Amino acid sequence: MMEQQLAIDTEPTFAGFALVVPEAGEVIVVDVDGTPVAVTTLDGGSIAFDETCTHRECPLSEGTFDGATVTCPCHKSRFDLRTGEPLDGPATLPIRVRAVRVEDGRLFIER
Repeated sequence: MMEQQLAIDTEPTFAGFALVVPEAGEVIVVDVDGTPVAVTTLDGGSIAFDETCTHRECPLSEGTFDGATVTCPCHKSRFDLRTGEPLDGPATLPIRVRAVRVEDGRLFIER
């Protein structure tokens, strides 16, 4: 009997969007397979994270950005944009941070 080997894909799967990459300080929201994802800049590159706060689903794109953190506009939970971890409550669950790449003027965001 021949043993079947499964290939494990460690590379993220990306969805493509024909969008302009956000300028420094700008936040755009795109739909990735039905999930609103915020895209902004950090350290000269683009970052993407799920747009809704894990506490009460408020829109993080309307929050306050300070360096590598975003503060939710509703209840002031603060998240690290590099890891998604909550730094201040009331949120206790992290937000999802997604891989991003830009190729030929197209913005690709991890599914």
